[in-house]
Amino acid sequence: MGIVERIKEIEAEMARTQKNKATEYHLGQLKAKIAKLRTQLLEPPKGSSAGGDGFEVTKFGHGRVALIGFPSVGKSTLLTMLTGTHSEAASYEFTTLTCIPGIIHYNDTKIQLLDLPGIIEGASEGKGRGRQVIAVAKSSDLVLMVLDASKSEGHRQILTRELESVGLRLNKRPPQIYFKKKKTGGISFNSTLPLTHVDEKLCYQILHEYKIHNAEVLFREDATVDDLIDVIEGNRKYIKCVYVYNKIDVIGIDDVDKLARRPNSVVISCNLKLNLDRLLSKMWEEMGLVRVYTKPQGQQPDFSDPVVLSAVCLNYVLIISITPYSLYR
Repeated sequence: MGIVERIKEIEAEMARTQKNKATEYHLGQLKAKIAKLRTQLLEPPKGSSAGGDGFEVTKFGHGRVALIGFPSVGKSTLLTMLTGTHSEAASYEFTTLTCIPGIIHYNDTKIQLLDLPGIIEGASEGKGRGRQVIAVAKSSDLVLMVLDASKSEGHRQILTRELESVGLRLNKRPPQIYFKKKKTGGISFNSTLPLTHVDEKLCYQILHEYKIHNAEVLFREDATVDDLIDVIEGNRKYIKCVYVYNKIDVIGIDDVDKLARRPNSVVISCNLKLNLDRLLSKMWEEMGLVRVYTKPQGQQPDFSDPVVLSAVCLNYVLIISITPYSLYR
């Protein structure tokens, strides 16, 4: 039985199992088994070359943004309008077959925008070019999930599920769980507050599923079983995502208003060039880029060539700059 078949078998068993206090330990073990199998599914086949058949491009500029979506939702048109780079667009699906990069010049910065082939349901299992698309998305600083405003909300749910299946966590922060393997001493389980989703027995069972018998675990929040598995796996990517609803010119104004009010969402129309400035502003905000202008001593500030930093790096620089010199001697 292949890995995909084993995953489907465990998912079917989870669907048949009633969710209650008596079955939570069994369900926790099943979730751990699925996580291990999905990690194996993403590993390159034994004996294959390290290069693979991906289409990664060299990073350029001050940030990278990946366009992800179903075929024929307007990704190629959006890339052309924002960057001026030509990406073939047509009325049939799978027009884009490889990764096409472009550069957005915005606020004195250069942002690399990647037009990726459309992914389909089952991409996390290797269907289409799903693995290559997801690999590029993992290397990005921001994901733009391009959706057809006239289609059902199911498209967004399918894409989110496919990305989460391979370890991409959209608009989430890492769980506040301290985990460290040890050589001896058994399993040390502690928490700084009452837990409602995980107890010591369930934690032990999940660790034993991973063949971990010596470790230190500390919960700093009321995390779930899925959060614990993510920490144990250690290969999750927490990335911000903006949901871009294209083709708003074909739906009613009430539907546009409803979509625009959703969290992390922007409504646009590539056909009529509507709201693209708002999309650029939202990208800038979510990427957390900051321009720092240098000022040579005794001269005017140079506003032509800023140093671009992320907000996290800027905070680190400020902390160092205001710390007394004696602490660094």
